[in-house]
Amino acid sequence: MKVTKVAVISTNDRTYGVNKSFELLGFNPVAGKDVVFKPNFNTADPAPASTDMEAFRQIIIKIREMGAKKITVAERCGPANTEEAFKEKGLYKLAEEFDLSIVNLSTAPREEWVLKIPEGCHWRDGFLFSKTYDEAECVIETCCLKTHQYGGHFTLSLKNATALVPRDGYPLMKELHSSPHQRKMIAEINAVYKWDLIIMDGVISFVDGGPMEGTRVDSNVFVAGTDKIAIDAVGVALLRMHGTTPEVSEGPIFKQEQIARAVELGIGISSFGEIEFLTDSPESESLVSMIRAEF
Repeated sequence: MKVTKVAVISTNDRTYGVNKSFELLGFNPVAGKDVVFKPNFNTADPAPASTDMEAFRQIIIKIREMGAKKITVAERCGPANTEEAFKEKGLYKLAEEFDLSIVNLSTAPREEWVLKIPEGCHWRDGFLFSKTYDEAECVIETCCLKTHQYGGHFTLSLKNATALVPRDGYPLMKELHSSPHQRKMIAEINAVYKWDLIIMDGVISFVDGGPMEGTRVDSNVFVAGTDKIAIDAVGVALLRMHGTTPEVSEGPIFKQEQIARAVELGIGISSFGEIEFLTDSPESESLVSMIRAEF
């Protein structure tokens, strides 16, 4: 049985949460590599609607300390205008401070997208995928802890990849959001690329609504690991603990369509028993016990 390590840190301090995520996992995926960093910028609204910039900044600081060479932030927003959201989030100021390269995927030309057709694909003709991520040497992602009211049910690490499919000038997002297979299609995006680390900022969560607004809950947690299925399964458990929507609450967590399809595609683990939890405190241990009770 394969086992994946997942760090669970009970904290409302984002700098501590980021640093402890790297420390507990105890490996360095970025040393000597060109890194592409994927935040969650649907809009420029405050976390958990989009990535909190304290967490963003600390991730950049850590991967610089750990020996990353070039760091590229590649993202597209939606429905917000990407360029405007980047400015409102202060991304260009951080780019100057840390010598980051910024790629606005909303304006990427057709030659910067590659056609992907995963096995058993529910996309009508496959989908276009960002060449920046397709060719990346190392990918670091950060996501939020929240529900999704437009058919995804939840938007965690798997859903974070939706921005790697083009929106403006293409019918793909319309196809996704109108399909009864939306949640399966979300999982399929994740079958076509590799990532090296995911850090979920759950200091505040949306337990309903989302992705832009919803009922805010102080969930005070960071979750980190290398397996998106494990991260999202833990994320669903956390949402259930705080009282969430019927769609997220119903049935076994591994039967949730995003997760179940990801399992079919071999993206990561296939059961809760394959998670090895890493913690930093008695409070985090207690939180893991509550997470276990949700499975």
